[in-house]
Amino acid sequence: MFWSKPCSLALATDSPNRIEDPQYEGVKRFILKLMLFYSKQSQFIRWANAIYHRVIYQVDRPAIYDVFSLEQTFKTTFSLLVLHMWLCLRRLKEEGKEGVELGQYLYEIYNHDLELRVSKAGVNLLLSKWMKELEKIFYGNIVAYDAAMGKQDDLQNVIWRNVFSDDGASKPSEGALLPVQALTRYIRREASCLSLTDKEAIFSGNFMFTSLEDTGPDTPKK
Repeated sequence: MFWSKPCSLALATDSPNRIEDPQYEGVKRFILKLMLFYSKQSQFIRWANAIYHRVIYQVDRPAIYDVFSLEQTFKTTFSLLVLHMWLCLRRLKEEGKEGVELGQYLYEIYNHDLELRVSKAGVNLLLSKWMKELEKIFYGNIVAYDAAMGKQDDLQNVIWRNVFSDDGASKPSEGALLPVQALTRYIRREASCLSLTDKEAIFSGNFMFTSLEDTGPDTPKK
């Protein structure tokens, strides 16, 4: 799985999955302009929401757990959220200061969603403590992925520790090796695909991660 040549993830102009800003004219546009709907901050918030929608669309669907032989738990979902957030933030950084700024809005939306997920998981007491711990894990993982990206074995081992491992082992066992390798290839390919995706598609959220719906653990493609 995931051996095919990377390609742009941008959605076609006629794709039903595109997210477009509403185009208003006349009085309505004038009123929205007064309400700062077209301000840079409002635009970035809408874009960040669109990007995060792509992240959770990929992470919350059963396919990603089936393909990589993962149990759908809070820990696993959180780990996959962080992994896909890293992919997006990494790509946004490639666009310089503007991309970094948009990435901050994206992180704030992710953080709000994560707080809701933690509450839904039944953690209402000491919520702020939990969020601080998860924030540490988030930034720790981001640094680890950045450092490991240039080395195949390093990235594989980091993904194993952050996503798969329950016992603290530094390297995957022989039985767990295949899904870890597959997820590592998927992440490398998605990173390359995102780099090939144009700025407009990335910023506006008009891209989609590679579909996993038709891919199974034994599917010899992509």
